[in-house]
Amino acid sequence: MQDYYNLFSKTVRDQKPSGIRRFFGIAAEIPDVISLGVGEPDFMTPESIRKAGIASLEEGKTKYTANAGIKELQQGVSDYLKRRFDMEYQADQVCVTVGGSEGIDLALRAFLNPGDEVLIPQPSFVAYEPITQMLHGVPVPIVTKAEDDFRLTPAALKAAITPKTKMLVFPYPCNPTGGVMRREHMEEIAEILRGTDIMVLSDEIYAELTYGGEKHVSITSLPGMYERTILVGGFSKAYAMTGWRLGYVCAPQPIVDMMCRIHQYALMCAPTTAQYAAIQALKPECDSEIATMCASYDKRRQMLVKRLNDMGLSCFDPHGAFYVFPSIQSTGMKSLEFCEKLLQAKKVALVPGDAFGDCGEGFVRICYCYSVEHITEALNRIEQFLKEI
Repeated sequence: MQDYYNLFSKTVRDQKPSGIRRFFGIAAEIPDVISLGVGEPDFMTPESIRKAGIASLEEGKTKYTANAGIKELQQGVSDYLKRRFDMEYQADQVCVTVGGSEGIDLALRAFLNPGDEVLIPQPSFVAYEPITQMLHGVPVPIVTKAEDDFRLTPAALKAAITPKTKMLVFPYPCNPTGGVMRREHMEEIAEILRGTDIMVLSDEIYAELTYGGEKHVSITSLPGMYERTILVGGFSKAYAMTGWRLGYVCAPQPIVDMMCRIHQYALMCAPTTAQYAAIQALKPECDSEIATMCASYDKRRQMLVKRLNDMGLSCFDPHGAFYVFPSIQSTGMKSLEFCEKLLQAKKVALVPGDAFGDCGEGFVRICYCYSVEHITEALNRIEQFLKEI
């Protein structure tokens, strides 16, 4: 038998499997589990968007598109960002990607040389660190805390910067904490970055999902930040289009050109059917679909935060995305232990907080993009579990 292990790339071989996927592999083997773990909206992709995708198939639009995407979609992204967030990007500053995840990969690949440092606020999305490592970059975690509303603080950023710092990942609204950065907080971060050569990867996949009456503000809108920022967006969360696998990156022209160069060799183009569906999604008449889903998530958010605090699990009030990140430290258990025992005893699957970085230990992630009935039953079981232990 061939010794494959020693033939694999050491960089890839040394990567730990995703903590989320590993845990849900266990959960999948247990019948009748209620899962609040995966960030998968329970809404169906809106009808007009589905019909646009179907129509493209019936019209025979099944061939490759231009590498950077269908021109009409590039223009649609440009118009959408201007209408919704007052951001100025021309159509040729848009590269359509296979989900927001490819956009993250392209941004890091376009800039990293071996040994370059990437600052990553944590807890955060699981992909930033391993992608950096597979590119022979050096991930530098920056701990964010519940007492700071899980925001990146100026002091923590300053302490992490070295002469080797190449990029800051800016993951707001944040998965898994639901933390957001308002304009006044971002201005403090921007002041530190101005006058440096540090690039910013601004992952704004949850930009449409903010609560409390304040709309999302992009760091690109602050003076001196547009020129150094790669904006990553997509359709999965706001439009319930996770399986369509479609996202986009926007940046100054030389950066987009470089990312498109990587994209054309790695993937050629994003799925054609999904692109035609996305053209419809970005039209103003679909803005109401976003509002409907966002309002529903907000009600679930409020219900979850109240119930968790009432049952003794201290829970920060998140103002973005569709996750809550309660502390389970009062139980005396580690995150993985808590989730495993809850799963075995009550058949409820949550995600251990340390899957999102070491500083996530003592927390669990709960997703609220499931039905109210689904969430309520899971909460009832969690409450029973807490009483029993």
